[in-house]
Amino acid sequence: MAQLQMASSKLQVRGLTSAKHGAPGVLRSKFFAPRHHVQVAHKATRLPAAAVEVPISQLSDEARQSIAQEYGYKTIGSELPNNVTLTDIVKTLPSEVFELNPVKAWGAVLTSIASFSASLYLISIAPWYLLPFAWFLAGTAFTGFFVIGHDCGHRSFSSNKLLEDIVGTLAFMPLIFPFEPWRIKHNQHHAQTNKLVEDTAWHPVMPTELEKWSPWQRTLFKTFLGSPLKLWASIGHWYIWHFDLNKYTDKQKGRVKVSLAAVAAFIGLGFPAIVYYTGLAGLAKYWLMPWLGYHFWMSTFTVVHHTAPHIPFKPADEWNAAKAQLSGTVDCEYPRWVEFLCHDISVHVPHHVSSKIPWYNLRAANESLKQNWGQYMTSCTFNWRMMKNIFTELHVYDKDKNYRPFDAESEEPFFAVQRKVIPSAL
Repeated sequence: MAQLQMASSKLQVRGLTSAKHGAPGVLRSKFFAPRHHVQVAHKATRLPAAAVEVPISQLSDEARQSIAQEYGYKTIGSELPNNVTLTDIVKTLPSEVFELNPVKAWGAVLTSIASFSASLYLISIAPWYLLPFAWFLAGTAFTGFFVIGHDCGHRSFSSNKLLEDIVGTLAFMPLIFPFEPWRIKHNQHHAQTNKLVEDTAWHPVMPTELEKWSPWQRTLFKTFLGSPLKLWASIGHWYIWHFDLNKYTDKQKGRVKVSLAAVAAFIGLGFPAIVYYTGLAGLAKYWLMPWLGYHFWMSTFTVVHHTAPHIPFKPADEWNAAKAQLSGTVDCEYPRWVEFLCHDISVHVPHHVSSKIPWYNLRAANESLKQNWGQYMTSCTFNWRMMKNIFTELHVYDKDKNYRPFDAESEEPFFAVQRKVIPSAL
């Protein structure tokens, strides 16, 4: 049991040992202490979750493993040495993981078409009480189309760039995702992963931004970023980042407009066709619900990959590409049927080490990384202990602690209920 005392502001973590002495002691770390393991001596005021200021590199393997257990991770790696470059890491990967295989690439296309078609048939025959299952299956299959377009955007689908643009655009159309705007902003995410201001994916809320929010904005963002609704927050990202021409240069706008036109064509032709044959209710039944299922996976995969209590966002002058891509991305395992339908997109660390690795080689690349660099990597199996911490604690940027919760100064009922209700099971 960890005990937080106001007088000393020290956190005693049970089972942790200092790297220097190898004995139980008091640590101050960049991690938030889980609330169910923290007792506050002065109950009149809710204290912010305590922080551990000892760098990961100074913690023993046993200490890091204890911290990983507390937060729902299998492993938390030690700090990558400063002299290791991203090129050094890429050079250790076997050359065959970069080889394109047209049979496997097009096999994914056929798999996604077949699985989504089968799920639509299941929706058509399912009784009302089985529809949620059918929708969830359809949303998972829908995600496969995104992964195909994702490889096209990274130029890891084919050696023909025009073909990749066509396939990527077509794969994204039923998702109402404009391919070229996504490709541009997603490549920015890869180039600036975990860099303050520059990264476009799951950036923590900046304190200066929080101060500017109006009451209704605070309510909106706290609701969607501080609860399980965060697993659909990619809808907001989709809308904010991909339809505003002002976010793109004049040189980029021509191709962006083509992608926007493709999306408009699907809305203008596909939606009326669905309504004509199935009615307005059919549009919700056969498209909207699977689309929401797709965004569930889009949000879940990416938030787990890029939001963790021990992984910092760094300003440009402190940012290190190798640390951000290898140690700043989380490797998470999901049920095998999910990974099959989503073409192993959850095997994400090798994808950040090199986005040129096609989806069907990610597992082989990940095994190579584990053998050569595993001591610096973070891994997990999807679990609610980890998700609970993401929902209730990891919101606002903090230079010393990496994150602090929206209600760090005084616990709010909205978060208090979640901390009690959301399970902490591994």
